Amino acid sequence: MPEEAVTTLRAELTRFDRAEEGFALLEVFLEVARPRLGAVVLDPVGMRLPDEMTDDRAVVQGLIEDVEGESRGKGRVVEREFDMDDEQARWDYVRLAYSSNQATVWSRRQRTTYFEAAGGSKATYWLPDSLKADYFGALTSRGWAIPEDWLAAVAKRPKPWWKRGGR
Repeated sequence: MPEEAVTTLRAELTRFDRAEEGFALLEVFLEVARPRLGAVVLDPVGMRLPDEMTDDRAVVQGLIEDVEGESRGKGRVVEREFDMDDEQARWDYVRLAYSSNQATVWSRRQRTTYFEAAGGSKATYWLPDSLKADYFGALTSRGWAIPEDWLAAVAKRPKPWWKRGGR
């Protein structure tokens, strides 16, 4: 059975009029994708607030300090996982994902990355067609504008596993 086509969507905070738009789009995604999600993790070391963030700066800075304090208390750095069934954990993750050096949302069995934010400047969604349709439907029903380039993005079939890699 061939793999479902996947659409790549750029999601850096700088592409939105306000960073909070990017946060809202990620929050909706996490709600819609919840039944399909596996690990939702981030690197708790060296987090910092994105310059684009306007609202909730003090609250998010407090979250960053709490998470970094937890990590130091454990004696070694480990990824921090978030429970997407918990509404507060989803809110926390959305803000911290863009503050982290690396944040990832995996599918079940971790075979597919659905979202990744890296280094405070890169963020990308990789959405299979069925998940993209559900996500775009949820955004529309909530009254959010879908970025034009997302609507124009073309889905591509992934290369077979034996053709992926460095050669």
